[in-house]
Amino acid sequence: MRAVVFDAPGSAEVLRVADVAVPTPVLSEVLVRVIAAGVNPIDAKTRAGRGMSAAIDAWPAVPGFDVSGVVVRTPFDAHPFPVGTEVYGMAAFPRTPGTSAEYAVVPTLSLARKPASLSHVEAAAVPLAALTAWGLVVETALAHQGQRILIHAGSGGVGHFAVQFAAYFGAHVIATGSTRNLEWLRELGAAEVVDYTATRFEDVVHDVDVVIDLIGDVSDDTGTRSLEVLRPGGLLIEVPTGAWPGFREAAAARGIRSTDYKTIPDGGALATIARLLDSGAVRVYVEHVFDLADAADAHVELERGHTRGKIVLCVSDD
Repeated sequence: MRAVVFDAPGSAEVLRVADVAVPTPVLSEVLVRVIAAGVNPIDAKTRAGRGMSAAIDAWPAVPGFDVSGVVVRTPFDAHPFPVGTEVYGMAAFPRTPGTSAEYAVVPTLSLARKPASLSHVEAAAVPLAALTAWGLVVETALAHQGQRILIHAGSGGVGHFAVQFAAYFGAHVIATGSTRNLEWLRELGAAEVVDYTATRFEDVVHDVDVVIDLIGDVSDDTGTRSLEVLRPGGLLIEVPTGAWPGFREAAAARGIRSTDYKTIPDGGALATIARLLDSGAVRVYVEHVFDLADAADAHVELERGHTRGKIVLCVSDD
């Protein structure tokens, strides 16, 4: 099969297309013919030698987590996703080859039926970002009516789902974004928006119950400044790994609760998210689509920053 591979960590130019063996599913894994694959910041970080690169134990490696495609092999006859089922979900990269390829193995518990209203390209943009947002907003922040939630980078892949989930569950959502995204963030459900290019958010935002920080201190000390807007006993959720190593101590010193977060590839949550997408209560936005052969260009675009929503690789025809 054709797959995007890299032989060692490096810049986007290390990515190339090669012929590799189709992976063999074991135990409860399903073999999926990949039609589209999402591209996420963790993909670029891992390719560059950060992220999950330390767990790669065989080279060349095939990157990618997000997949939308069609089941071609199941572990048993009465499997809940029979051959021919359109599914979307997350591969277990780097424990198994990733999804930037014509075929991928995916654990059954990390799959759900593809939302009927979405194309495969749209569906491939959902899993990792939406599951991260779901875990942050629903399972960790416990979003509810009257709660005030500040979401940094609200127009990104995770952010645009987090804004919608928080608004859906009744929270008062405040989102930071660039000038071009302010009106779009309002359309997604943000009650207040802050243009970070023109306004210091701590000057206009106060008494927040939860901050979902998708940036950290690597950009303008966003994380540290977020402590100023949280109420005593509020909750800081710090998402990017290593972006602010001292966040726990800094939060505790101010009487603020804190936690980091790692995505749980939960097919049950994906099924719920699919229903929200099909109902129109939540939508996904794909800004750029690249062919599989242009994966390096996709990574370059991702690393430029400021992508609205998601970037997706088109792997094959439906």
